Amino acid sequence: MSTETCKNRRTVFYLSDRTGITVETLGHSLLTQFDGIKWRKIGIPFLDSEEKAKAAAEQINLTREQDGCRPLVFSTLIDPAVRSWIEQADCAIYDFFESFIDSMEKELGQQSSHAIGRSHGVNNNASYTKRIAAVNFAQTNDDGISAKSFAEADIILVGVSRSGKTPTCLYLALQYGIYAANYPLTEEDMDSSSLPSIIKPFKDKLFGLTITAEQLHKIRQERKPNSRYASLSQCQQELQWQESLYRREKIPYIDTTATSIEEMATTILNRSGLKRQLYGE
Repeated sequence: MSTETCKNRRTVFYLSDRTGITVETLGHSLLTQFDGIKWRKIGIPFLDSEEKAKAAAEQINLTREQDGCRPLVFSTLIDPAVRSWIEQADCAIYDFFESFIDSMEKELGQQSSHAIGRSHGVNNNASYTKRIAAVNFAQTNDDGISAKSFAEADIILVGVSRSGKTPTCLYLALQYGIYAANYPLTEEDMDSSSLPSIIKPFKDKLFGLTITAEQLHKIRQERKPNSRYASLSQCQQELQWQESLYRREKIPYIDTTATSIEEMATTILNRSGLKRQLYGE
């Protein structure tokens, strides 16, 4: 790979002794600050032995030879023996724990535990159980399958079909332990100028999702091509009615068109005042 190519395309490794979720999240956040580079991403989770670390170092060195430039390595490895193998490889290494643990030990006046897997483990059993229960709740109360449990919901997302309700509910459940249900606003509901009777008693828990007609049309086309359901005019009509309903009933809502699920979930939590149920909180 030429020097010029190295400026436009690089390999990045995510190394972790557990799932790799933390290191990938942190590493991705940093990579987004550099435009014009195409990243080849390689994740190596469960790197918990010297044998595995040696193999990973060999893979990194081989990549260095093939690319002609050093790969970037993001790491959350704890075991010094495992880390030493990676540190010997020809790479640019960014160790998130090493960057902060030493400074925190000095500030807090105590040694860290150097325990593996605490970020995404099940050390806090109550917190883990809460999130699993929330996921089950989201699945049971998806798309208005049953309204029997709406009273137990922390929040109820409403919106027309394919506006992002289900994935947002699941994200709120898995990441934050929020009991999120959702109810689809259908064409039949448009015959009324008020909220569907099934969700009226829970108005204070409602949060609306909307989307542009063009994006909704594109999504529905993939699901049911060339159907009335997917037509642009149908999408426009449903969205106009929906947003009018939101305003009339004073239901808070957000536009999901160009918003990631992570951003949607955070916005919903902040605007609704719900407390994140995570990391033992």
